[in-house]
Amino acid sequence: MSIYEIPVQKASGESVTLEPYRGKVMLIVNTATKCGLAPQFDGLEKLHQTYKDEGLAVLGFPCGQFANQEPGGNDQIQEACRINFGVTFPLYAKVDVNGDGAHPLFRHLTSEAKGFLGTKAIKWNFTKFLVDKDGRVVQRFAPTDKPEKIESHIRRLLGAGAAV
Repeated sequence: MSIYEIPVQKASGESVTLEPYRGKVMLIVNTATKCGLAPQFDGLEKLHQTYKDEGLAVLGFPCGQFANQEPGGNDQIQEACRINFGVTFPLYAKVDVNGDGAHPLFRHLTSEAKGFLGTKAIKWNFTKFLVDKDGRVVQRFAPTDKPEKIESHIRRLLGAGAAV
């Protein structure tokens, strides 16, 4: 199954796929508003604003599996991200990223781009997956990797060359 066929849920509960992002570079991130890494929302939003017209889609998937740092429901999460972090990129419904209940999207991402020492499990909030225009998962970034570090990789996939 291609990444574009995997069903995901919008925060509203509507079931959709990632098909609208075919031909775009995607940066898929598991997020949490109460996490110490939440200031990364600013960097993710900056990437979104800078490159959305060139074909980048930043997609957030809230997750409460790590110390319940995303305790709210979908409506609360959307509001917190908008008000506290100025997020305008798409945030989908809350998901699990590890274990038996892991969302199929994250099972796909973790099997295509393994973590440190070949592990599949996501270690914490703000693990980032970079997907090319053809739907291939090309790189996984650690939670502590700031969005600015990923910019040169995004630019290369967009065909914009290396970061200045």
